[in-house]
Amino acid sequence: MINLKSKKEIDSIERSCRVVAEVLRRLERKIHPGVSTKELDTIAEQWIREMHAEPAFKNYRGYPATLCVSINEEVVHGIPSPRQLKEGDIVSIDVGARQNGYYGDAAFTFPVGEVAPHALRVIKVTRESLYRGIEQARAGNHLSDISWAIQSWVERFGLSVVRDFVGHGIGKELHEPPQIPNYVTQGKGVRLEVGMVFALEPMINAGTHRVKILDDGWTAITEDNSLSAHFEHTVAIMENGPRILTQWE
Repeated sequence: MINLKSKKEIDSIERSCRVVAEVLRRLERKIHPGVSTKELDTIAEQWIREMHAEPAFKNYRGYPATLCVSINEEVVHGIPSPRQLKEGDIVSIDVGARQNGYYGDAAFTFPVGEVAPHALRVIKVTRESLYRGIEQARAGNHLSDISWAIQSWVERFGLSVVRDFVGHGIGKELHEPPQIPNYVTQGKGVRLEVGMVFALEPMINAGTHRVKILDDGWTAITEDNSLSAHFEHTVAIMENGPRILTQWE
């Protein structure tokens, strides 16, 4: 069952989303060759707690860190470590925060220094696909309208949509119904209504859509070691259209 949120609840979700957005804004300035993903994780947790919130991911289902930091062929759920970012890497950072009982969630893929044109293209198309999906998050549409907007944009550039991970509802729980595929499945899915709040998050690969999980039990990488990018916003469906709650750029 999909819980419709009141305006008051959406405002509460947005307060957590502001924490997430501020962390991403600050992290952008910290990303450079030589910084370790563990350093980024440590300062992100410090910032979240300074803003009177809690890291949403830490200890969630056993996950050991505040951020998910995924580099190059890593799709999602990369665990922060002493590994240092290198010139030419692309790095996806997923951030979640909980404040006053409500969650916010967002992700962004950053270039590290000078990045090859094909890597920038993967980042650009993935980001564009997210906004095309958000544009369809309107009352009266169906979930499949979001999925098709993302998939059709990505595939016109010869990239592929990850099938193993999907977007989700969000509110008092980090993951709530419904699941929101970034590709079209059978049926149109539920009809969208005012008060629904979603975390939309396309994960897009330069090669095959297939992924595999590493021995750490968390990190997903592309099966063919091609590059992957990940963008995410928490979005509320309002009377006048979609409202991005995690906007920070």
